[in-house]
Amino acid sequence: MQIGFGPVLYGLIFVSVLVLVEGIYLVAFGRSISLNSRINRRLEMLDKGARREEVLEQLRKEIGRHSRARTIPFYSLLAERAQKAAIAFSPRQLILIMAGLSAVAMIGLSLLTGAELPVRVATALAMGIGGVFVWVSFRAKKRMALIEEQLPDAIELIVRSLRVGHPFSSAIAIVADEIEDPLATEFGVIADESAYGRDVGEALKEMAERLDMQDMRFLAVAVTIQQQSGGNLAEILAGLAKVIRARFRLLRRVRAITAEAKWSGKFLSAFPLLCLLFITVKDPHYYDEVIDHPWFIPACFVVGILLCLNLVVMRVLTNIRV
Repeated sequence: MQIGFGPVLYGLIFVSVLVLVEGIYLVAFGRSISLNSRINRRLEMLDKGARREEVLEQLRKEIGRHSRARTIPFYSLLAERAQKAAIAFSPRQLILIMAGLSAVAMIGLSLLTGAELPVRVATALAMGIGGVFVWVSFRAKKRMALIEEQLPDAIELIVRSLRVGHPFSSAIAIVADEIEDPLATEFGVIADESAYGRDVGEALKEMAERLDMQDMRFLAVAVTIQQQSGGNLAEILAGLAKVIRARFRLLRRVRAITAEAKWSGKFLSAFPLLCLLFITVKDPHYYDEVIDHPWFIPACFVVGILLCLNLVVMRVLTNIRV
């Protein structure tokens, strides 16, 4: 018994699964819905001749499709991330993609490895489901980072609009027309809902809860309080924008300080695996004398658990909330 190129093949198959799901997404929906495109999707739909109420209905349907699917067993673990990422795939399509990618991974494992059937099935399912989960999580993290980066500029644009005499609903509409996606479409939905009679504070609060953004909650609370008790909303929002920018400056400083510890943890966890891969490639028979020992497999599990614990501990130590 010897260690072959199995780990390398498994890694390549998993990467292929990630690339395949991204390719399916871009082929199905085009570059216009990709995060690489900064087009204001709501305005693009209006420019193509769609009526305002039709655009609002379509966007609200897309926004709520994943939240309504949280009752589906197992999919509830993915629904929140899919909602934050604004994935255009429906829950049923995502489940079908998981099944399809698992089948592709199963074919790859059957052709390229000699593992037993139960191992191939379990690994293929893990790759198909895990690949979609990793892909959705990556897109959600990227989209939320863009929204957090755009929010101070949007608030400052609202402040300037209020100071020149526009009502708050018109200021929201100006933001929806002037800034880029993804925040533009989110504010565009609020502007359209406000035009049809919905309370702006309520719409902002719903968006804040859906995106799970603390800064957006501050904006919703500020607008709601001003509606109930009055006050200079422009000054309140100007102060909020300054607080958000100051928090971002502190957050970037914290990230810079903790970057060394984060990468040290990743390197220390990856280094044994890289050494194992290098030794296996250089001398495939290096572990032949010990691989049949009864303690070899349990020791591998212990090492794997310790490496994972190292990542978890380092993440906890460097996860400083600002």
